Amino acid sequence: MTLKDFYAEWNNGSDKILVHTSGSTGKPKPMMVEKSKMEVSATITCDFLNLKQGDTALLCMPLDYIAGKMVVVRSIVRGLRLISVKPSGHPLRGLTEPPVFAAMIPMQVFNSMQVPEEKEMLMQIKHLIIGGGAIDTAMERELRDFPNSVWSTYGMTETLSHIALRQLNGSKASCWYTPFEGVDVSVNDNGCLIIDAPRISDIRIVTNDIAEIAPDGRRFRIMGRKDNVIDSGGIKIQIEEVETLLSKYLTVPYVITKKSDYKFGEIVAMLVESDDVEGIKRICEDNLPKYWQPKLYISVKKIPRTQTGKPARKQAAEIAERMI
Repeated sequence: MTLKDFYAEWNNGSDKILVHTSGSTGKPKPMMVEKSKMEVSATITCDFLNLKQGDTALLCMPLDYIAGKMVVVRSIVRGLRLISVKPSGHPLRGLTEPPVFAAMIPMQVFNSMQVPEEKEMLMQIKHLIIGGGAIDTAMERELRDFPNSVWSTYGMTETLSHIALRQLNGSKASCWYTPFEGVDVSVNDNGCLIIDAPRISDIRIVTNDIAEIAPDGRRFRIMGRKDNVIDSGGIKIQIEEVETLLSKYLTVPYVITKKSDYKFGEIVAMLVESDDVEGIKRICEDNLPKYWQPKLYISVKKIPRTQTGKPARKQAAEIAERMI
């Protein structure tokens, strides 16, 4: 979808607009959402970040998904000056001045930090929000000293982008997400996050994200997804926890997945963009608890990812299942 297409759909007289889920756990699904609720969500974010009319906003994500659409909606409701670039891994390349506001996925931030002039511009963005995937510990450490506000977002298509932020840099850096005013969170018996956000959703949203609520009863942190649990010989292993621990030791792209197994029920499997499988195995054996160590290592040319840069979990599991 082009920006022209989006404006045409936004101004077509209908009170709803078509969006698609990200497809991280399967095929992207179409959804019709209310434009008025998108405007409310956009206003909440603009107010929180104190964005003002005339501020520049970078559009660097596909307009088929909620994240890209919401950047445009924020520019509409607040009168921001939109800077539209083709979605790519290096969204700051070619820009002559930093935008006031930018929303990026972790891959775009990582790539930008590898090029000195792009990193310098990244540091000058006044309000940088990062969403659409996990931010590993190495990236958090590098962002910690950025001079302007950097935020990790929590949200999904159903919540019309994010409903909570956590600061990644400065003295207020935290592992806890703080919901916006008017948003309440809790967990169900399975430990999954429940979201009550009546201003943007008419229904209570029960997620598949396993969460912990802070002692204050308001903030929360995400431990992983319910469907990303490996049950291996009766031991439950959270895929995201394994990936987070490994991120301290591996620089090559990888993803943890699972494979069905006659003896254990399921085993930990690992897809990695490297031919040095033995070297990767040694790193895992030296740094992971015994029961977290992969029993199957698969060298791939490219880790499967969705269009928004997230690991394509279902595809990764299908690759592992095909291995003998």
